[in-house]
Amino acid sequence: MAVAGRVVAAAHAAVRESIRPGVSMEQLDLIADRVIRDGNCVPSFLGYRGYPAAICASPNDVIVHGIPGDYRLREGDLIAIDVGAIYEGFHGDAAFSAIVGSASAQVVKLNAVTEEAMWAGVTAVRHGARVGDIAHAVEVVGRREGYGIVEGYGGHGIGRQMHEEPHIPNVGHPGRGYKLKTGMAICIEPMFNLGSAATKVDPDGWTVRTVDGSISAHWEHTVAITPDGVVVTTTSEEVAIAVG
Repeated sequence: MAVAGRVVAAAHAAVRESIRPGVSMEQLDLIADRVIRDGNCVPSFLGYRGYPAAICASPNDVIVHGIPGDYRLREGDLIAIDVGAIYEGFHGDAAFSAIVGSASAQVVKLNAVTEEAMWAGVTAVRHGARVGDIAHAVEVVGRREGYGIVEGYGGHGIGRQMHEEPHIPNVGHPGRGYKLKTGMAICIEPMFNLGSAATKVDPDGWTVRTVDGSISAHWEHTVAITPDGVVVTTTSEEVAIAVG
């Protein structure tokens, strides 16, 4: 999983460098696909339940699962990029949101706070913790700012399958839910909206949007609970960052 995670991080870095006005979603997909394959991995998303691309690219009111197409980035867009890779049967999965050029203070803050919530969830992970501890940590950050916290989608277990139990919601109560233990890996995945938390799915069956058209941000990391502590595997570091 460490190899898959580092390749995901490398794909993130390559896509970040290419995010600018005029670049199409298809171009970003091709960049990530190349980096994943050059890292001796295969894209987790491509072909998953029929999904047609290597990444999810979700601009502005698209919350998650946006299919890369001919849309070209514009100044002020907020674009979420979700990448998965498989190495020798093990998965890595992570997402980030980036602002194209400059944007309003509201959008800048939304993006920063959503990332903050992800790290709050990461720091709640440890052997013996409950899923509700993570969900509550994420929720506290989102409620503080009054954002719409997406509840129908969230984090998940990960390993030999991209999506495994348990589901990791972004709203919850501490001390409740599935108990985590050493040897598990999970994804922490907050999605916050500037407006309502309500969602809708496009006719393509994949693209999830805000009902009210408000901007959404999405961040994710894969986290492993090891005998030596908790580490984030989807980083660019040669050694995963200890966080617990």
